[in-house]
Amino acid sequence: QVQLVESGGGLVQAGGSLRLSCTASVSISSFNAMGWYRQAPGKQRELVALITSGSSTNYADSVKGRFTISRDNAKNTVYLQMNSLKPEDAAVYYCNAHKWLQDYWGQGTQVTVSL
Repeated sequence: QVQLVESGGGLVQAGGSLRLSCTASVSISSFNAMGWYRQAPGKQRELVALITSGSSTNYADSVKGRFTISRDNAKNTVYLQMNSLKPEDAAVYYCNAHKWLQDYWGQGTQVTVSL
């Protein structure tokens, strides 16, 4: 059974930084891609950043230049470094792992950004 455990969320002032971590119970090399999604109250879940097994990355336009996704295969962990945070970045952030037709999700971690 695949388990994804996120950590690193919290409260930060606008302009600050946070680093989210997602640790998998299995080798992340087995996934085609891993990503971070977020969902704010009353909004749909949206893709924030994606990293493939070949380490290609893709970002939502709203976070380009501020967020960086990375992976450490030895630790089975994917990171999301978030800099220059804005109030509109506040949401529950979810880790996703995608393998062929299967998707796995973490439980989410709350990010709150204060003015």
